[in-house]
Amino acid sequence: MRAPDFWQQKSPGLIAFLLAPFGALYGAIAARRMRRPGWASGVPVICVGNLTAGGAGKTPLAIEIAHRLIAMGEAPFFLSRGYGGDHRGAPLRVDPARHTAAVVGDEPLLLARVAPTIVCIDRVAGAKAAVDAGAGVIVMDDGLQNPYLHKDLTFAAIDGGVGIGNGMCIPAGPLRAPLTTQISLVDAFVIVGGGASGDRFAALGAARPILRAHLVVDAKPGAQVSGQRVVAFAGIGRPEKFFETLRAAGAEITAQRAFPDHHRFTTAELDALTREAKSFGAILVTTQKDQVRLPATFKVATLPVRLEIADSGLLKAMVVDALARVRKPL
Repeated sequence: MRAPDFWQQKSPGLIAFLLAPFGALYGAIAARRMRRPGWASGVPVICVGNLTAGGAGKTPLAIEIAHRLIAMGEAPFFLSRGYGGDHRGAPLRVDPARHTAAVVGDEPLLLARVAPTIVCIDRVAGAKAAVDAGAGVIVMDDGLQNPYLHKDLTFAAIDGGVGIGNGMCIPAGPLRAPLTTQISLVDAFVIVGGGASGDRFAALGAARPILRAHLVVDAKPGAQVSGQRVVAFAGIGRPEKFFETLRAAGAEITAQRAFPDHHRFTTAELDALTREAKSFGAILVTTQKDQVRLPATFKVATLPVRLEIADSGLLKAMVVDALARVRKPL
């Protein structure tokens, strides 16, 4: 989906007010659902989610947490619902060499490059499969609003460029549940990137730790696009963020094309992008998340990024404390 523009207004406008009753109903149902107790897996569960519909940096944050767990000698498994994929059956362990984004979703393919990844709509069944396979820690990707699995530590990613938009619930605004309900279930917020919207959220005084982070381009791929003429395209939550990152890496964007999040590209669309790049004497560039949804034969450059967290000491301390609490002797 592509978020409507009125969601991102600083304060609710006319359309938002007209949709407010529906947003209130949606929010009430979501809040009631989120308060249900979850099943305890027996291993620490670290949840990475966000407050709003659309991308906010959840996947890079989940990957960064997994890297840190691995460096600590832990054995993390990712748990994902596999959004955008067609798999609806029993828990499935993702194999990037065998599975496609059409089957398991694009984000699980990226996660599986870092640590074992289980895809299952039923999060409890997925967690059981991860534990049976040897998971020492479960990193739950995009699970804040899912109540069925107990979480021992929950981070919410906030896009610094858009924050929480107009502060209303879907469909009147971008919130996936009332703000107060969601804040009560979050242990810390990670604001990804700069921006006035992120600063406004930080100023709300949510009585939760707030960490600042930003996406960093990997040096070698960044050097490859620096000074290059490019046609950039992306089907992510906020394509503009990718285009900004490309410009910061020194690329000359001759054309940019935004598609809905998790978009499945057609042959006609890819042919049109190829012709456009050729007409500009440019190269095609997209995100890693988009690249895994493309045919293996389609030639395109990617811009790998990683999340750099300013207060990494606080993040580590919170993770260590959560692991210790779950594993404390009886």
